[in-house]
Amino acid sequence: MPSIELKNISNFVCRDINLKVENRELLVLLGPIGAGKTTLLNIIAGLIDYEGSVLFDGAKVDSTPAHERKVGYLFQNLLLFPHLNVESNIAYGLIARKVPPEERRKRIKQLLGFLGLESISHRYPANLSGGEKQRVALARALAPSPNIMLLDEPFSNLDYKTNKYLRMEIRRIQKELKITTIYVTHDQLEAEEMADRIAVIHEGGLEQVGLAEEIFFNPRSEAVSDFIGKPNILQCDSYRILGGGLVEVGCGGVSIVVPHHGNQVKKIAIFPKDIYVSVDAPPGPDLNRFRAVITDIITSGSLIKLKLELGENTLTSELPRDIFESLGLKSGMEVFLILKFRWIRVC
Repeated sequence: MPSIELKNISNFVCRDINLKVENRELLVLLGPIGAGKTTLLNIIAGLIDYEGSVLFDGAKVDSTPAHERKVGYLFQNLLLFPHLNVESNIAYGLIARKVPPEERRKRIKQLLGFLGLESISHRYPANLSGGEKQRVALARALAPSPNIMLLDEPFSNLDYKTNKYLRMEIRRIQKELKITTIYVTHDQLEAEEMADRIAVIHEGGLEQVGLAEEIFFNPRSEAVSDFIGKPNILQCDSYRILGGGLVEVGCGGVSIVVPHHGNQVKKIAIFPKDIYVSVDAPPGPDLNRFRAVITDIITSGSLIKLKLELGENTLTSELPRDIFESLGLKSGMEVFLILKFRWIRVC
């Protein structure tokens, strides 16, 4: 599958973007709503005008029309044809490309099995769940065997469980088909779970490209830092593997259980909004639950920031004003903290 290279790309939204997506890579475009992520996908797909050059495997495709670029595109609005059943929706692009009937039937059967759609192949979109519609739309985008896949926040309207399942399916499919893929999202956790690398876009400009830990631990611009927030970063001075994908690290006199991906954990990060604060001992298992002391309270618009002393560490937590007031928090109070496991990032 081809690499994608953007050279000096500009238009009414994008500002002089230079970016290379490697062969078989899954790159996530991350940024706030309105940053230019969808516009950049449309440029790569050849759907809108632009200045600069788009290259696939080093060859310019600027004069190549959209239908000849061999790009599969999964839009945020799925645009399934309501009058066609699942099988016919998948077949639509193959028919448009005049794929012979026998070859078409084989491809549809393959995709129905690959995405687990055999049992609903004769249903119509009105009778499908949100997750089923997404899988049908993905199958339709994959049907013409594209060299490149573009996905524009395809699961943003789904519940968390379905969203996460389909993200993992995309990852599996992308690796199995070895297809160069660009995935758009404004969700940081989604980006971290999906990406080989992340490219952060802000106001039409490319701010930073790198691995997830590079983005979150070392933002290179104020725009990136403002978007991802300023995490609490704790240095780890001890390390004990627990097994089952877990490791216990010592950070300034506090033992914290974090995800283990095979490498030694040197630092962990958790954002202020992801630290749970309570005046009463919270129910549930005693995992990453601590007692801390409030050392300062800072008002910041509708949010209240708490400075907390935890062992030798100073943490910042954020609470909405109404929750802060309902808890009756004051400087010097001892409170309970939960460092939510799934929100802890490691480096």
